[in-house]
Amino acid sequence: MPKTPPAAKPANARLEAMLKGPIFWTLLSLAWPNLVMMLAQSSTGFIEAWFLAKLGIDALAGAALVLPILMLMQSMSQGAMGGGISSAVARALGAGNAAQANSLVLHAVVLNTLLGIICSALLIFFSTPLFELMGAKDGALDAALAYAQIAFPGLILMWIMNALASVIRGSGNMFTPGIVISGGAVLLVPLSPLLIFGWGPFPALGIAGAGWALVAYYGSGTLVLLWYVVSGRNLARLQAGVLSWPPMRNILAVGGFATLNPLLTNGLIASTTALVGAYLGTAALAGYGTAARLEYLIFPVAFGIGAPLVAMVASNLGANQPERALKIALTGGAMAFVVAEVIGLAAAIWPYSWMRLFGDDPDMIEAGVAYLRVVGPFFGFFGLGFTLYFAAQGARTLFWPLASGVLRLAIAVLGGWAILHFTGSLMWFFAASALAMTLYGSVILLTTTPRVWFKR
Repeated sequence: MPKTPPAAKPANARLEAMLKGPIFWTLLSLAWPNLVMMLAQSSTGFIEAWFLAKLGIDALAGAALVLPILMLMQSMSQGAMGGGISSAVARALGAGNAAQANSLVLHAVVLNTLLGIICSALLIFFSTPLFELMGAKDGALDAALAYAQIAFPGLILMWIMNALASVIRGSGNMFTPGIVISGGAVLLVPLSPLLIFGWGPFPALGIAGAGWALVAYYGSGTLVLLWYVVSGRNLARLQAGVLSWPPMRNILAVGGFATLNPLLTNGLIASTTALVGAYLGTAALAGYGTAARLEYLIFPVAFGIGAPLVAMVASNLGANQPERALKIALTGGAMAFVVAEVIGLAAAIWPYSWMRLFGDDPDMIEAGVAYLRVVGPFFGFFGLGFTLYFAAQGARTLFWPLASGVLRLAIAVLGGWAILHFTGSLMWFFAASALAMTLYGSVILLTTTPRVWFKR
């Protein structure tokens, strides 16, 4: 009797599902571990803000200044360069080139390490003028610097951890990085207050304790993911080899260009935060920064669905299936719109429930409530556009997503500045942000077409 053929390995089964499985259910199965991971990460930020609020409004405002920078580094290392890494690995695997995929792993880790060192050094050196430019002064500036001097050096570990996670995602495995990073986030929740307030052998470090908790989180995640990729459990493995330019170029062709998007997105939040602080004071700054943390909840939704889109779109294009790749992108965009819109509408309907978690200062609360009521109903467009940006990474067609980001920045920041300068109206300032968000998602959707994606 002929022998029964051995069952396919799980990693190959994942690749087969990306290339031939039902689009919605395959995307959902890949997205949920990623979504859980990102929600866990975002939740730690909200919980941390709740603890820091106990230290006073200066600590809350200082954390609001550091948050956009940390999110920028997270987005650049995980969403932008990470997308380039996942796209390159997925294309190589989709084309059946395992040797090229292995080579890309080494180059990805080296590249992200170098970028992490550069970004960390620049942020440490320019932290004071940067925070002053964002509107920090007095106690808020001191709090931001105390947090940043610990958190910014730890960004090197963040860049390495996200390179390793992106390599694994490129093979279609969303579960392993999801469970590792989520587990680290769960451990961060009790560690952060222990280091902020002190207990037993743990010293009371104040806001700097939040920075040390982040460093421990990045370090532990890096070690576990490094072991997984070196051990050969991943379809693309980290091995010693010779560095060369072509694999670097392969990653940077998408990842390097894509870094403009998080610069635009987080630069927008940092700039609008600075405008609110400059024109309306510390209480409004704390309120807007606290409310804008809810907008950061859209990032995990977009990345949770978007990271699988990178792998699915890229692997299908590598396998010469462009029509399926486009259907995958539009399906993911629709899923993200629905989830983000539900979050935004809930925030607009019950804004006080969110804001009162972080303090009782009336000016702080009213500023945050105004933002959630005006901008919240348009969160769906942000989720839609940001998710399709990930799909465009897989397709290597980033012009329109980035052009839309520039348009959003111009309307929200330049238009917002003009509104505050000439009218001082916070409501109209937020209306400009809502318009910018709507146009951002709409333009990207209208350009996700065969003519734009496959014109070459």
